Amino acid sequence: MDIYGNALLDFHRFGKADVLWLHNTYGDPEEMPIDIFFREEEEMPEIELKALNLCRGKVLDVGAGVGSHALLLDKKGAEVTAIDISPIAVQIMQERGVKKPQLQDFFTLTEKYDTLLFMMNGIGLTGTLQGFENFLQSAKKVLNLNGQLLFDSSDISYLYEDMPMPTDYYFGEISYCYEYKKQKGNWFNWLYIDPATLQRLSKQHGWSCKIVEVDEQDQYLAQLTRP
Repeated sequence: MDIYGNALLDFHRFGKADVLWLHNTYGDPEEMPIDIFFREEEEMPEIELKALNLCRGKVLDVGAGVGSHALLLDKKGAEVTAIDISPIAVQIMQERGVKKPQLQDFFTLTEKYDTLLFMMNGIGLTGTLQGFENFLQSAKKVLNLNGQLLFDSSDISYLYEDMPMPTDYYFGEISYCYEYKKQKGNWFNWLYIDPATLQRLSKQHGWSCKIVEVDEQDQYLAQLTRP
């Protein structure tokens, strides 16, 4: 059941939606503001705008949601394909005018690109540190020579200021579950990777990693390339 997609569709059709709850493994459920998925350029944080300006060549917008970033790239004349695993999100992208939306799982891709773009912590879809390491290997197969990965993430160690840091798994590995109109979806794993761990794993797997920008919320933009 596409709980997330149903919330997006209500907002797309009616300009409003019921509360989309995000259950997690570290605290109380949080309200997920749906309007952020529909942001215009002037509402986007500097990190996202910087990432869009760094895009080059054939761009793949992964986990594109309702296509807000893809629409801006289309407007700039970029060659961008926007993929998501939510059929409803892809339908909304089509209705919003995204030029090349696709219902596609990144891990089954065969086509090659120059830029892989993961916004709004889209790199979290790798789920775990091991999943991220596997992803670094997979990404090499779908990037052209001199290609790049662009993504934002954050250090969430602050969540553990008042409780002990986990010892049996990486602290940035979180599980989430969407709830909308009293219907719950399946739990899924999500990853937040701190910059030091990112630098270490990137080097270990043959990537050059540049932290392009860090904001006041400790969110950062990373650019990974193959030396």
